[in-house]
Amino acid sequence: MTSMTTAAKEHVAEIRRTKFSIGGEPNPLTEDLHQAVKNLSAELYAKDVHFLMELIQNAEDNEYPEGVDPSLEFVVTSKDITDTGAPATLLVFNNEKGFSRKNIESICSVGRSTKKGLRKRGYIGEKGIGFKSVFLITAQPYIISNGYQIRFNEKPCQLCSVGYIVPEWVEDESLLSSIRCIYGSTHTLPTTTLVLPLKPDKVKPVKDQLSSVHPEVLLFLSKIKRLSVKENNDDPRLNTVSAISISSEKNFVTLKSLDAESYTLHLTADDISIKDDTECDYYMWKQRFPVKNENRVDVRSEVDEWVITLAFPNGTRLKRGASMPGIYSFLPTETVTNFPFIIQADFLLASSRENILWDNKWNKGILDCVPVAFINAFTSLVKSTNDAPLSSLPNMFRFLPIKSSSHPELNHVRDAIKAKIMREPIVPCESYTVQKLFRTPKEVFRLKPAFWSILHSARNNGVSFQNISSHDAYILTSHFDKPEYGSVLEFLEIEYVDYEWYARCISSSNLVMGVSEDVYTELLVFIAEDWGLSFHKTRINNIPLIKYVGFDGQVALFKINACTDKLLIANSDCISWLINWNSEFHCSPERFFLPKVTHDAFRSCSKKQTLSTWLRDAVKVKFVGVYEYAVDVWSLIGSNCKMAVSFAHFVYNSFQKSYLQKHHVEILCNKMPIVDNYGYVNTSRTGVLVPANGSKWVELIGSNPWRHHNYVELGEDYTRCASYFGTYTSGEELISFMKTYVSASDVPNISPPNSVVPTLSSPLTKKNTFLLLEWIHNLRLKRVSLPERFLSSIKNGSWLRISLSGSAGYRPPNESFMLEASNGKLLQNGSVLVDIPLIDVSFYGDVIKSYKEELQLFGVRFENKEACEFIGDRLMSIVASSTLTRDNVVSILRFIQYLGENYISSKAFIDSIKNGKWLRTSRGDVAPSNAVLYSCEWNAASEISDIPFIDQDYYGYDLLCFKTELELLGVVVSFDHRCYQLVYDNLKHSFFLTCLSSEAVYMILKCISNLASSANLVQAVKGTKCLKTNMGYKCPSDCFLLNPESEWGGLLHVFKSFPILDEGFYGQEIFSMSSELKKIGVIVSIEDASKEFVRTFKKQASSMTKENAFLLLHCYKKMKKMKINLPSELSSCLRDEKWVRTKLGDYRSPRECILFGTEWKPISSISLLPFIDDSDNCYGSRIHDYKDELKLLGVIIDFKAGAKFVAAGVILPQDCSSISRASVFGLLDTVKQLDVKSETFAMFCKKLSQKKWVKTYFGYKRPSECLLFESAWDRVIKRSDGPFIDEEFYGPRIASYKEQLNLLKVVTEVNNGCKLLASYLEAHSSFESIKRIYSYLSEYNWKPEEEFDKKIWIPRGTENGEWVTPQKCVLHDKNNLFGDEFNVLDKCNYKNNLLSFFANVFNVKVHPTVDDYCELWKKWESSGRQITHAECCAFWEFVVNNWNSKTEDGFISNISELPVLDPTSDGIFLLLKSDVYIGDDLFLADLFQKTSHPMFVWYPQQNLKNLTRTKLMDVYRKLGVRTLSESVKKKISDVDYDKFEPVKSENRIVKKGLFKLILGFLADPCLKLDPESRHEAVNRLLKVEAFETTELMSVGYSLSFSSREVVSVEAVRMVRWDKKNSKLFMQKKMDKSCGYKNVIEYASHYAQVIADGVIWEKEEFVPALSELIRLGFWVKFDEEAVDFLLKSKNLEILMEDQNYLSSTFSS
Repeated sequence: MTSMTTAAKEHVAEIRRTKFSIGGEPNPLTEDLHQAVKNLSAELYAKDVHFLMELIQNAEDNEYPEGVDPSLEFVVTSKDITDTGAPATLLVFNNEKGFSRKNIESICSVGRSTKKGLRKRGYIGEKGIGFKSVFLITAQPYIISNGYQIRFNEKPCQLCSVGYIVPEWVEDESLLSSIRCIYGSTHTLPTTTLVLPLKPDKVKPVKDQLSSVHPEVLLFLSKIKRLSVKENNDDPRLNTVSAISISSEKNFVTLKSLDAESYTLHLTADDISIKDDTECDYYMWKQRFPVKNENRVDVRSEVDEWVITLAFPNGTRLKRGASMPGIYSFLPTETVTNFPFIIQADFLLASSRENILWDNKWNKGILDCVPVAFINAFTSLVKSTNDAPLSSLPNMFRFLPIKSSSHPELNHVRDAIKAKIMREPIVPCESYTVQKLFRTPKEVFRLKPAFWSILHSARNNGVSFQNISSHDAYILTSHFDKPEYGSVLEFLEIEYVDYEWYARCISSSNLVMGVSEDVYTELLVFIAEDWGLSFHKTRINNIPLIKYVGFDGQVALFKINACTDKLLIANSDCISWLINWNSEFHCSPERFFLPKVTHDAFRSCSKKQTLSTWLRDAVKVKFVGVYEYAVDVWSLIGSNCKMAVSFAHFVYNSFQKSYLQKHHVEILCNKMPIVDNYGYVNTSRTGVLVPANGSKWVELIGSNPWRHHNYVELGEDYTRCASYFGTYTSGEELISFMKTYVSASDVPNISPPNSVVPTLSSPLTKKNTFLLLEWIHNLRLKRVSLPERFLSSIKNGSWLRISLSGSAGYRPPNESFMLEASNGKLLQNGSVLVDIPLIDVSFYGDVIKSYKEELQLFGVRFENKEACEFIGDRLMSIVASSTLTRDNVVSILRFIQYLGENYISSKAFIDSIKNGKWLRTSRGDVAPSNAVLYSCEWNAASEISDIPFIDQDYYGYDLLCFKTELELLGVVVSFDHRCYQLVYDNLKHSFFLTCLSSEAVYMILKCISNLASSANLVQAVKGTKCLKTNMGYKCPSDCFLLNPESEWGGLLHVFKSFPILDEGFYGQEIFSMSSELKKIGVIVSIEDASKEFVRTFKKQASSMTKENAFLLLHCYKKMKKMKINLPSELSSCLRDEKWVRTKLGDYRSPRECILFGTEWKPISSISLLPFIDDSDNCYGSRIHDYKDELKLLGVIIDFKAGAKFVAAGVILPQDCSSISRASVFGLLDTVKQLDVKSETFAMFCKKLSQKKWVKTYFGYKRPSECLLFESAWDRVIKRSDGPFIDEEFYGPRIASYKEQLNLLKVVTEVNNGCKLLASYLEAHSSFESIKRIYSYLSEYNWKPEEEFDKKIWIPRGTENGEWVTPQKCVLHDKNNLFGDEFNVLDKCNYKNNLLSFFANVFNVKVHPTVDDYCELWKKWESSGRQITHAECCAFWEFVVNNWNSKTEDGFISNISELPVLDPTSDGIFLLLKSDVYIGDDLFLADLFQKTSHPMFVWYPQQNLKNLTRTKLMDVYRKLGVRTLSESVKKKISDVDYDKFEPVKSENRIVKKGLFKLILGFLADPCLKLDPESRHEAVNRLLKVEAFETTELMSVGYSLSFSSREVVSVEAVRMVRWDKKNSKLFMQKKMDKSCGYKNVIEYASHYAQVIADGVIWEKEEFVPALSELIRLGFWVKFDEEAVDFLLKSKNLEILMEDQNYLSSTFSS
């Protein structure tokens, strides 16, 4: 055993003996020690993870030998190397210096950390538990260090009953051997090893936590450079811990200053679970900040400055698992900040280390400094490297905290960072120069990505943009202005430039003409895409921007607003062609095309659609093809003959080059201006003629009839050849083109004129006849309609050769025929002296027959039918001039017979004559189609109609031989279905239609049945008494057709007043004619019969007898039994008419009646209901036999259906106590049946709400005044606490009507009774009942509707008390000051929940307010009594704690007097503020206190925690209390010069050390004094004459009070400066023999006078200079001492002051 081990063992034995009395008397404190350690370990660390953090924290705080890289290693093994039965063991290796005696003693104690008070020296331990945290995972931890081999046990030691901290020596070589084996036999064991046999339930948590050690754990540890975790098992497959080895290296320091430093830290993590990102550089910024007084806390009382370190990861942060800690307190917390940087500071943490203490003022102070540190770090990071390219800077801006945090306090940090960054010139701008340019975010603007692309391309084309930031905006560098930085730029509030900027940029650069066509196109696309929203409002309209080709072929620019009607864009295939022709036409107004290269660039642009739309809609550029361009040129030709001919060549050649489609050529040629043979330009025409010379139209017609129809004859210019742009065109080619597309034409291709052709009035030659026919043939093929006058001249001109009875002649075509030869002869032979003119085919030849359609068009007739019509027309012309004789008629009949015999159709002939009125009848001459050949079958028809029968007496009976021919002519020869119309057409007057026979009636009905329209016939018989009934002849509309088998016939027998058709007269057949009878008005159906019945019923309903009623019910019963559906009108009538008599003495409709039954009995006692009168005097009991029928008619049978009657008829008695329970249930059943949305329901509820008919425990109440008690109420309230419905009276059935009671406004839900129960509060005097109601109101969030609803019960015992307003109450009065002013509720046995209820609902004050305290003080002021010390402390503690900007005015205006301590007693007086002073000058205060006059404001003799003298004095000052020093009047006694003598030279006051001290002070920048002012100030001392005396000098002080009393005192003054005479008077200098008091008093007076005399203009600096001079006085202004003194105060002598001293004290 080594000497070190021996000493260690003895030390452990000593601790066991002395501290824990092992081997001696039991220590009475051992159990307390045991419990203290146990509580500390259990309470502070609830998570397994924290033992690991504590061990790392302890390792960081350890001391390490020089030259050693501090390391910490964790090794977990499944071996039980301690033989304690542990399932696994954790070993911790640390190469520190090792445990000392002091460390061992500390670990064997509670709260005796060796690190206390060492926070300034970098110790990071916090909780005072450190090593003891291992007890969370192990029951027996082992320590092996510096010879110590000990273990501890969480179980109480059997020898001293203390656990956790009792050391036990371990003698076990096998343990050490196992440790070496695990660590590695080839490696030297570190100084300290902890062996932790794990508890069974802690193995997995420990492994999990070791596997999740964060790679950044070393980031803010200043000592530990390497940390590793691994698992050691014989079988590596059993390893479950994710091994990791972390190391850190500080590469270099980049900046050091007075309060900050920055450096780069490199972290490496070797972790097999991490595939990528195993190392990362962190840019570190460490800055120191002084701790503010307001942020100091006791646990950091020794720390005077905060050290804040920010870590900025350069790349992807190292991570392990999902955790990404954002805040470190040397070690990671679990706080996620959402910030892209890490914050490290000496935060105070929650006991679990999960979070920092957000509300702690120490932490708040640190967080307040983070924005400053961030701005300094960020500025350094962005601006420090001058040679860094601009492209590298944007990446640094990802460190900005653009994401908000889940912690409000961190969001304040984020907001502060943003506020500072917004004021910092930190954003890199684009300058296109070597010089970097940074501006504040508000000065910088973004560009659209598309414009950046344009700028880059333009610069590549040589365009300069060095003035890019001279257009009223600084432009963000292009490296930064990218989508990936969008969120950063949004955070910085960097907006896009306005569109006016783009206009200025474009106009100030060569961006249009200096770039390629692709870039130019890109620029136009950029403008186009944002035109509608923004660009159209800018000056871009006035910038030359749009390219065009002038008439000279040069490219020029148009402004956008000048392009309208001037700029054209064409298809690139023809652009050169159009540009050439544009110069040829030289149009006016001028129009130009874009250059061809620009066109090509547009076509290849990916956004050509957008560009085209913009050019068309915004720039007003016209997009044209050759066709559109031709249309534009056409509109400009006017009377320019040359241009018109050139235009024809342009169209022709464009077509030849395929620049024009055929249909476009046709359109253009249709509109083409034509130069006529007179040299005039014609822009409108009907057609175009070929020249007259050699034309066919002149040969046929002679003159030009088209001239008057706006036809143009082509001029000679079109026949000449021409050449344009290398293209040659001959005259023949152009004329051919004009023929094809301008329609220059000749007969037979020309359209005919609308005029008479003079040559057609006389015979035409055979050649011209065929030319005319060919012309018309062509026109027909083209479907050209012939003009009327032209066609008329052809039809009516006698130019066609014909043959008439073998002779030749000329006739108009419309009088000529071309028939087959055989038919012609037959017709001529059979006709009656009528000749037919036939075309002379022998003259024209058979070819004439091929023009049949043309001849037909001219009027030539070809058909036999037409020839017959010709013959008929001639005959009818005879009829027109005279009457046909009997023989003529017979001849016509015979001709028809002849045609038939020869098989020639007679239809045409008959059609031509049958409509003529040439046939004699009984009604005169009529057309054959209107005549009838009489026979007996017409007898019935003749009774009702005047028929035109043929006059057989005139024609004789021979006429009967021609029945067939007569029938062909349309004569009616027999009666069939078609004759009914004839009967109808010749109907007699209605006067002759009365009392008709049955045959005549049937004839009428058959006419109606067979005719499509018989309105007149129906109308004729409707109003005549033509039908026989049981009541005589009646008009059809009064009659009924009643089939004996009809089911509804009984209705007609209810009343004896309905006429029915006579079945015996008409027979059974009459029933088959019901539809016809119905048409003439006979009532044949139940629907129609019911209408008549309804009319009769309505007249007699109110006087119906009992017999009528029962007949009706019987018939109704019968019809329902037979399932007959009654017509709706009849059914409605039976239901709606008032024919049922009720007991109320009136007649009502069935649906307004009730048939009484037993279930109506309860409700009948409290209502008037319309029961059907079933008394013997009316319907009797028999009426109940028709119960079902009455129900069908609407009579109310069931109570459920009659709820509305109850609602209308209910009459509650004046005394509702007489209402039975059954009646109440009847009322509720009525509610149940009513529709809650109906007016009836509302009316019923209104009735029930007006009477107190519901029995409750508080008497009879209206429904809205009641509550229904249920089990839910029983938890918070009792039945006796409010007007609950009396269940003892109504029984449990009442609960089943919960829904109906709710509809009647009864409170049925426990959460709805607040208002009602609150209204019964004042009805109670039992405190228990009142508390229950209050508790209920509180639970269900009741809010009083009116102020008078707010009442609070103040109990005076259990059954007595009083109601008071909330204004008279307060919840708490902790100082018992307001017992006389308020009822203090927490003293009235109200629970906390009710106190909160009173505060929130009744607005009861929780504590007395500022106004209450002010009123209390005013009361004390007016009472004149002394107040106690406790009262004064309580009052002013409140004032101090509640003084703020809102309350300040209230306190000042209400507090007139202030407390003053009575010098003769312990009492406290109140005196006016003007008579009270703050004793700020203790010297003067001591003088005035000796006068026994009370004048100094009171303060507690001992500082209270919440009422310190400093805070109280500050409040007094704000209240207007003056300080003694500013209020006292000083009077200096006159100097007796005779008693003074000059100071000796060896005692002179003008010493170099004094001057150096003063000049050093005056050089402080805070004084802002230039050298001249400093030298002038000290020169005052040079001018002073010093005198001294042994006599005392005195000064008087006085104070004036409001009573005009003046209190004066006097004090000794040892030094005086007479500034007016530059004399200094002093008592002879005191030395130590006079006592230190006198010496320091002299020094103080001396320093005060000198300082005041030197810088009297800057009075605020006098005290500081006085203090400095007093220190110098003590060392007799020795120069070396003065130099040290100046340095200690951070003051120095400037060069100009040194020169001044040298010149002043040169001797």
